[in-house]
Amino acid sequence: MDDPQPDNSLPVLKLDKPLIHRTREHRRRRLRRHGRRAYVRSVYFLPSMATLGNAICGFAAIYVAGLDKTPVNPSPDRVTDWFTQYNFLAAAYLIFVAMIFDGLDGRLARFTRHTTDFGGQLDSLADVISFGAAPAFIALELFKFYHPTAIPALTRLIWALGALYMSCAAMRLARFNVSNEHGEQHHFSFLGLPSPGAAGAVAALILMQQDLADNPWHGHFDNVATTLSNILIYLLPIVVVATGLLMVSNIRYPHLINRYMKGRKSLARVITVVILVLLLVVAHRYMLGIGCLFYALWGPISWGWTRARRRHAATTVTTTH
Repeated sequence: MDDPQPDNSLPVLKLDKPLIHRTREHRRRRLRRHGRRAYVRSVYFLPSMATLGNAICGFAAIYVAGLDKTPVNPSPDRVTDWFTQYNFLAAAYLIFVAMIFDGLDGRLARFTRHTTDFGGQLDSLADVISFGAAPAFIALELFKFYHPTAIPALTRLIWALGALYMSCAAMRLARFNVSNEHGEQHHFSFLGLPSPGAAGAVAALILMQQDLADNPWHGHFDNVATTLSNILIYLLPIVVVATGLLMVSNIRYPHLINRYMKGRKSLARVITVVILVLLLVVAHRYMLGIGCLFYALWGPISWGWTRARRRHAATTVTTTH
């Protein structure tokens, strides 16, 4: 009788195919979530990068404005030579580039739905550099360049006006941080002239002055251009102190983009925007100068107009009764 052979075969492990499928799907979802988190973190980083771009442009404007136009040994770097030759013009343009970054960081923060107190504080610190210290320093250097032999009392006065402007910008931004409310619905007006508007008025005036002083298109009107350039140099300290005081005033200024550029746009508004864009292409320095100065004066003019209307209405009611 044959002995029974032992069964040496191992039990076959049968894997559940639905379980394998669920495991692989779980792994794919986990990798997808990890990639999405990395993408979201990188997107959240963009507003802070735009804010730092704002601060870097302000710092660059200060550096470029302080370059010596008459160096003993010219720099071997052609880029540095170009910035040295057109230092005030380049510094004024850097202020407007900083304004672009300043508007971009807020849009990116609202687009990513990631508005934080850290971002707001960082934005104000960058604004102090780009729209507080930089415009005042550029104005001081411009006045010193064209009037190197001015009496010491006048030089100290111009410095004091620049320091006043910078102090007003810092106080205006601190007040904005304290009273700021998040959300587009709270940003249809500003209490006091916004610091980018004040810096834009100063930088735009410098652009017009530089165009009148250095542009060769003047031809037969060279004497007129030179006279206007000198007038703008003396007008610059007045604009600096006026815009500084307007920043800490209680006058309301509209938010142009939120109030006039959003929602339904009428045909007249579209035509107006097209005309303004064409004028910017033709003569952008003068359009920027006139536009920024008009916005700075908008507050006092509207405030005076409102007070005059109220006084007239009160007088009419009194005479009627």
